[in-house]
Amino acid sequence: MVSDRVLAQQGGYRLRMEGIHKRFGATIALAGVDLSVRGGEVLALVGENGAGKSTLMKVLSGAHAADEGRMWLDDKPYQPRNPLDARRAGVGMIYQELSLARHMSVMENILLGMEPTHGPLMDWTAIRRRAADAMSQLDRPDIPLDIPVMRLSVAEQQMVEIARAVAVGCRVLVLDEPTSSLTRKDIVHLFNLVRRLRSQGHAIVYISHFLEEVREISDRFTVLRDGQSVGGGITSEVPTERIISMMVGRTVDELYPRSLRTPGEILLQIDGLSGQGKPRSASLTLRRGEVLGVAGLVGAGRTELLRTIFGLSPVRGGTVRVGAFTGTATPHRRWQQGVGIVSEDRKQEGLAVSLSITDNLTLSRLPRWITPSGQDRQASRWIGRLAVKCRSPRQSVVDLSGGNQQKVAVARLLHHDVDVLLLDEPTRGIDVGSKAQIYQVIDDLACRGKAVLMVSSYLPELMGVCDRVAVMCRGVLLPARPVAEIDEHQIMAEATGSGDTV
Repeated sequence: MVSDRVLAQQGGYRLRMEGIHKRFGATIALAGVDLSVRGGEVLALVGENGAGKSTLMKVLSGAHAADEGRMWLDDKPYQPRNPLDARRAGVGMIYQELSLARHMSVMENILLGMEPTHGPLMDWTAIRRRAADAMSQLDRPDIPLDIPVMRLSVAEQQMVEIARAVAVGCRVLVLDEPTSSLTRKDIVHLFNLVRRLRSQGHAIVYISHFLEEVREISDRFTVLRDGQSVGGGITSEVPTERIISMMVGRTVDELYPRSLRTPGEILLQIDGLSGQGKPRSASLTLRRGEVLGVAGLVGAGRTELLRTIFGLSPVRGGTVRVGAFTGTATPHRRWQQGVGIVSEDRKQEGLAVSLSITDNLTLSRLPRWITPSGQDRQASRWIGRLAVKCRSPRQSVVDLSGGNQQKVAVARLLHHDVDVLLLDEPTRGIDVGSKAQIYQVIDDLACRGKAVLMVSSYLPELMGVCDRVAVMCRGVLLPARPVAEIDEHQIMAEATGSGDTV
C-alpha cells in the first residue's frame, strides 16, 4: 500500500490535503492528515466514529480553518474562508443530515446563495434553466422544479443537494454516509449516479461505515484513526479484514463472535399477532439463550412488530406471552415483566440526549435511596464494560459519538437486567469497531441466558450474529429458520415476495 502523500507527489490530483492539523483546546482532532483524490475517481474515507473524518471534511469545506497544513485544487493553493467560499471554488458537501430549506422550491434550493440576478432582481428564467440543467446532468428531469422540497422523498431530496453542487461547477463532491436513510432501490440509483459523476470527471470522496458499499463503489480508500492517516490503497486489492484492522488498530479475527449457546425455556411467544396496519400476522417463539433475527425490506413492518410486542403500538389480534404473562401490556408493564427495547431512532426515542450518561443508564431502575456518587458508580460499571468513550459519567449524551450513544442505549437494558431484549437496528450509523463491541455484548447476553429479538437491514450482521432468522414481507412474518439453512439470496427472495414460501 502506498501513502496518500507519495501518490499525490505523482501528480494528476484534483484535490490534495497535506499535513492537516486541527486542535480544539486540549483535544487534538487532526494530527497531520494527508488525503488526495483524482478527477474521475471515488475515494472512500473510512474510520471509526471520532477518527477525525468529519473534522477533516469541515476543514475542506471551509467550516473550520486548519491550524497547520496545506490544500490544493487542481494544483492551485486552496484555502476557503467559509463554506460559501468553498462552494464557489467547486467543493460540494452532501451531509448525512441534509441541509435544505424545506419550505422553498427545488430550483430555489439548487441555486440558493448563488442566484443569478438581472439588475436588483432575481433572474428566474436563468434560475430555472440552470436548475433544470443540473437535474438533467443527474438524469433526474422528472423531479418538478416548482414544488417545495418537503414534498420529496429522502432520496429525491438528496438528488437536490447533489444538483446544488453540480449547478455551481462542482469539482470535488463529498458524500457523508449518503445511504443511511435510503432503501436498497434508492442506493442502487445513488451508486449509478456516483458512477455517472465519476465518468464526467468529478473527484468524489465517499464516507461510509458500510465496507460492502466501500468495496462496491470506491476505487481507492484512506483510513483515519485517532486523527491520523494510517493507511490506504486500491480497494479491490485489500481484503476487508485488513481495512477493519487499520480502522480499529488491532486485528479483528472474528467480527461476529459466536460462543456456545444453549437455548432454554421459552421467554417470548407470539401467535397470530396483528397491529395497527402492521404487522398483519406474526408468530414466533424466542428462547432463553437465543438470538433471533428479523429481516425484511424497509416498510415491511419489522419496527412495528417490536413496538407492538413492547406495547408502544396497539394489538389488534393474536396473543403475546412473556414468561407466565399473557395478553397486552403497557411499556411500563413490559419493563416489569423483563422486556426492554432499543429503538431504531435512538436520539428521538431511545435516549434523553440532554441528560447525562448516568441519568440515561440508571433512571429506569433506581433504588429508593441512592446518592449521586452511588448513581455514578453504577453508571461507571456499564461505561467500563461497554467501553463507552466519555470524559465522565456526567457528560451529556448529546456530546457522544453515534457509536457511544448506541452503547448507552444498550447499557440501559443491561442495567435494568431485562431477560428479553428487543433491538431495532442496533448498529445503524456506527463504525465497525463499535459494531464489533455490540456484537460481543449480544453474544455475551445470549450465553448468560438472555433472549434477543433483533431487527436489522444488514444481512451479513443477521447471518453472523443470529441463531435463527425470520423474514417479514408486507407485514407477514414467515417461519424462522436456523442460519445454517438459509442464505442471503433466499432472505432477499422472501423479503421481496419472490420466494416460494410467500
